[in-house]
Amino acid sequence: MKTLKDFNFKNKKALIRVDFNVPLNDKLEVTDATRIQAAKSTIIDVLEQEGSCILMSHLGRPKGFQDAFSLRHIVEKATDILGVKVKFVADCVGDKVEEAVANLESGEVLLLENLRFYEEEKKGDVAFAEKLSKLGDVYVNDAFGTAHRAHASTTIIAQFFAENKCFGNLLAREIESIDKVLNNSERPVLAILGGAKVSSKITVIENILDKVDHLIIGGGMSFTFIKAQGGKIGNSICEDDKMELALDILKQAKEKGVEVHIPVDVIAADDFSNDANTQTLDINAIPDGWEGVDAGPKSRENFDAVANKCKTILWNGPLGVFEMESFAGGTIALGNSIDKATKNGAFSLVGGGDSVAAVKQFGFAEKVSYVSTGGGAMLEMLEGKNLPGIEAILK
Repeated sequence: MKTLKDFNFKNKKALIRVDFNVPLNDKLEVTDATRIQAAKSTIIDVLEQEGSCILMSHLGRPKGFQDAFSLRHIVEKATDILGVKVKFVADCVGDKVEEAVANLESGEVLLLENLRFYEEEKKGDVAFAEKLSKLGDVYVNDAFGTAHRAHASTTIIAQFFAENKCFGNLLAREIESIDKVLNNSERPVLAILGGAKVSSKITVIENILDKVDHLIIGGGMSFTFIKAQGGKIGNSICEDDKMELALDILKQAKEKGVEVHIPVDVIAADDFSNDANTQTLDINAIPDGWEGVDAGPKSRENFDAVANKCKTILWNGPLGVFEMESFAGGTIALGNSIDKATKNGAFSLVGGGDSVAAVKQFGFAEKVSYVSTGGGAMLEMLEGKNLPGIEAILK
């Protein structure tokens, strides 16, 4: 696996695919700069070797050239975070861009305009990728969040760099962290899968059953398992068409010697509202008119005991409707359990949009071993799929 360490960037131009797809508010100001911060290590490493950086990214889903999606809006924030003035050019291919690149000196950073202003980016157009490739000496992919897309700047471009391509620090660490969980883990291994739907996690579960010792199934998806086993779940979310699959997953787990842990009690609400009336109930006995919205106290204790006897922990998906303060307790308790396990030597990886949002919101991001930056990309790796953006560098 080629990384920055395999290259000398002195007087070289590094063409770096970053993921600066950051949220902007109504004033077009960056509201969460995590992704810019995540790319800093790679950019600074190149600059410290007296190289220069040309940064490529997309932002949102524009339809043609739309100023609201221009990357010029993030230049000031990127400059603050990197501690280096970020130059900007209002296009990503063409004469204007080539001139800006030609004038770029060692130690400087140039940000190109939004790649998705061109339809060719998402289409994986070879000619567009070739135009981009002419802007740098070495291609560096550091955008894990888009590594599962065969777009021009993430995959197709790599063919024009033969040996002069590598992973950036962020992408390399993502690959290493997921590989550590799936293939080089210290046992016992625990996977925690939460969120609303079993259907979105089926292939993940099937792929990891051979690699884990314990599986916690929480959040809304747990009710499909409970109902499939004859429990009463009231008005709780359930995928009736996936109940047979849920039973099959439990059977497979038993055959493979994997211990499955499902909530035994829940906080139930009479309305999907932060101000709803609540009660703690056995998860098998939720009356009509009530729905499970969070893991109950006994479940939290059970999950804490499991987490703290494991040496490798993967967490993907919350245990309840954590966006509502009244129903965030289970997810917070799980975060505390993983924090404790990590302090005691476990390797903990958190990934997936909702899980990442939760660990940031409740202050756990610095307390786990690694927080993945790519939701869809991480899920596909956990499913056992090869990601085109990664394969293109390995070729």
